[in-house]
Amino acid sequence: MGRRRTEDNSACLSKAPAITQNPDIRYLGRLLGDVIRAYGGEKLYKQTEYIRSASVDRARGLQGADLTDTGLDALNLDDTLNFTRGFMLFSMLANLAEDRQGVAAEPGADVASAVAKLESHGIGKDAVLELLSHSLIVPVLTAHPTEVRRKSMIDHKNRIADLMQLKDAGRTETDDGENLDEAIFRQIALLWQTRPLRREKLFVQDEIDNVLTYFRDIFLPTLPALYGRWERVLGARPHSFLRVGNWIGGDRDGNPFVQAPQLRSALGRGCEAALAYYMESIHALGAELSVSTELAHVPEAVLALAEASGDASPSRQDEPYRRAISGIYARLATTYVHLVGKAPPRPSALKGEPYVAPGDFRRDLVTVAQGLASEGDGALSTGGALGRLIRAVETFGFHLATLDMRQNSDVHQRVVAELLKVAGVEADYAGLDEFARIALLRRELATNRPLGTRFAEYSEETASELAIVHAAAEAHRTYGPQCITHYIISKAESVSDMLEVNILLKEAGLWRAPENGDPAKAAIMSIPLFETIGDLEAAPKIMTAYFGLPEIAGVVQARGHQEVMIGYSDSNKDGGYITSTWSLYKASQALEPVFAEAGAAMQLFHGRGGAVGRGGGSAFKAIQAQPRGSVQGRIRITEQGEVIAAKFGTRDVAMTNLEAMTSATLLASLEPEGVSAKDAARFAAAMDELSKNAFTAYRDLVYGTDGFKEFFRQLTPIQEISGLKIGSRPASRTKSTAIEDLRAIPWVFSWAQARVMLPGWYGFGHAIAAFEDKALLADMAQHWSFLQSALANLEMVLAKSDLGIAARYLPLVEDQAKAETLFGRIREGWSLTHDGLLAATGQSRLLERSPTTETSIRLRLPYIEPLNLLQVELLKRYRAGEDDARIKEGIELSINAIATALRNSG
Repeated sequence: MGRRRTEDNSACLSKAPAITQNPDIRYLGRLLGDVIRAYGGEKLYKQTEYIRSASVDRARGLQGADLTDTGLDALNLDDTLNFTRGFMLFSMLANLAEDRQGVAAEPGADVASAVAKLESHGIGKDAVLELLSHSLIVPVLTAHPTEVRRKSMIDHKNRIADLMQLKDAGRTETDDGENLDEAIFRQIALLWQTRPLRREKLFVQDEIDNVLTYFRDIFLPTLPALYGRWERVLGARPHSFLRVGNWIGGDRDGNPFVQAPQLRSALGRGCEAALAYYMESIHALGAELSVSTELAHVPEAVLALAEASGDASPSRQDEPYRRAISGIYARLATTYVHLVGKAPPRPSALKGEPYVAPGDFRRDLVTVAQGLASEGDGALSTGGALGRLIRAVETFGFHLATLDMRQNSDVHQRVVAELLKVAGVEADYAGLDEFARIALLRRELATNRPLGTRFAEYSEETASELAIVHAAAEAHRTYGPQCITHYIISKAESVSDMLEVNILLKEAGLWRAPENGDPAKAAIMSIPLFETIGDLEAAPKIMTAYFGLPEIAGVVQARGHQEVMIGYSDSNKDGGYITSTWSLYKASQALEPVFAEAGAAMQLFHGRGGAVGRGGGSAFKAIQAQPRGSVQGRIRITEQGEVIAAKFGTRDVAMTNLEAMTSATLLASLEPEGVSAKDAARFAAAMDELSKNAFTAYRDLVYGTDGFKEFFRQLTPIQEISGLKIGSRPASRTKSTAIEDLRAIPWVFSWAQARVMLPGWYGFGHAIAAFEDKALLADMAQHWSFLQSALANLEMVLAKSDLGIAARYLPLVEDQAKAETLFGRIREGWSLTHDGLLAATGQSRLLERSPTTETSIRLRLPYIEPLNLLQVELLKRYRAGEDDARIKEGIELSINAIATALRNSG
């Protein structure tokens, strides 16, 4: 690789001030260097330090630095693997340091600040509490494969975070008496010696186990603590409006490995985790509540619980709270046996009837709390462990997290067609037009007669889909109806797509036809996912027609709300970043009056990813930028891949991000509109024009240019990414190599690896260049929260891209003439976008007004460049047929390291 000059975006950063490095990064970086010297040897340490310092000098633009040997040519394959691991670990530790120092926290992104801001607008706490009384805010964890790190690596990182907290407190030793610096060094050494890559493909069960650790270690203790904080801010106790959802074990779209056994496992393991947490908490309460009847008055209700417990221990005869707790624990232990099917970790010596529902368990806890509140000032009941446990039961129930089901509409159509054919109802359902389909499905939904029969032979697909809805019904009977409430329909394009799901639910008794004057009942909501630009435009018409069906109107009005999911990833892949973002905004805006007319609260489910091209970026700003009237206190957002560890890896970081999501929802629901109706109309007309031109430029390049598919597949490491063992889901929905059939995640992820980041910006520059009223554009960028949020994300992507480095990937493309032509168009688009964005925002360089983000990105750039250069060389050798296993391992390590450094790359 030798000497080189990178023609990248460093010119944009040439006027930037010197980086003031986070002290934690310096500390952890120094320890990592010591680990590399101790465990990798002096030679590797010196090589790494030379490459690092040379790359830092180039990034700083020092005179002559661009002519300096990069040091990469001196690395053999073993050195390359070790060097790549070292840079990956630095990025991981830098991420940890930034999260600890609150880099992820945004000013005002907490409930106390949101309440204060609303009060400045004359909106008091009573209005906030009224909103929260019918609110639902849910981050939904999914298994989408963008987390490249093994869980063992994440666990070591989290242990370092815990040790750093001790250091913050001024400690020099751990609780076990170990020197704190030595303990941190040891964890970094363990990181160095931990294999970062998975050897085996992940299975769905692995994904279920991985996500359970977040629920068990983070969400179960964190949410009750957050609610306690919010009660103090609000001066009242809101209901449990913030919950956590889960897709893992229920999302079957394009994943043939998710079937009924996986759904049962996800719910069963969730129940086991929740009950085990409750039992540990109850056990601890029993040790704490040593209140004696000799010193305190104890209400009859508590005494009755104590007598019913069967606890006759002489040492506790004057301690009714402990005896009551013993009885509660015994009932909970029996519930554990009944629901989990095995003995609990700590069985009870007493006998107790199992709790039928979480509400019964909560009722006993409230009885204890009310007893403690009957004396003094109530301090023993209003907070503390008992208060947090009651909140946990309200929030998590016996099911832990609501599990969403999801499947593609094409599958539903085939299954319903087969059911109708075998039942002798309709031989060619697929051949019917939409009007005829709706009429037929409505006739079937008007009766509780199932279509399926156990005496018929069905295809494997139909049998699997029937098995999973029956498993959902079984789960409702076992864990309660809150365990599964949503059924997402991918590729939803019509009313019949939604009715088909109700047909399948009817097969398991989860849809009940109207009878005796009562409306139909749907235990699980049929939810369309509108993904493409065309789908988003059609969404209001489809929902109007759906609500217009009397049986559906009855179900929706009885429930009080209806959800619609909008997809960021596929709409971006379909139409580019700006068109996708604007189409999502307009669809949300257009749906609001449709729901108002139907008398139903609108609940939008935002299918966001980690990268900007998939709806990533600041959730706090994105939620606030939603059109007024589209949030209404109800919002669900997907959290996936590396974002889960980044946002919920530790309790402190989780609290920061959950606060941001909640405070943004309050502001988006209650804060007055920031622009006048006249300006809103002007801005919308301008965005229509910008979106149209951006769409044309994007579609022309990606879908209208001959050879672009081959260029993309050869320039980026998409083929190698598809082979990574980072998820149970295939990279494409079909065996096709067409971009249309590629999942949005590898599409975005691979462009990020090559530092092009094309899905996050391409097309906008062309739109700005064609837009004549630059003053209007600047006005929009300054005063409109929608465009501010969109441009902030786009700006971050531009800062992380580097077309100089991307150009190093060009030799990987077989048709060099085509590669130069296409890359020239991409380079031109980047320059147009860069220059147009700076002009619109009035900045002299990217991220000039976002110093924290600028520092974070600039800190990483010198560590990403060598990884890209190594990746290119390894890809050349691998694709040329070299079969040394270290080459493939090096490519996978470089993918891991670059993704870690970029943070939100998928």
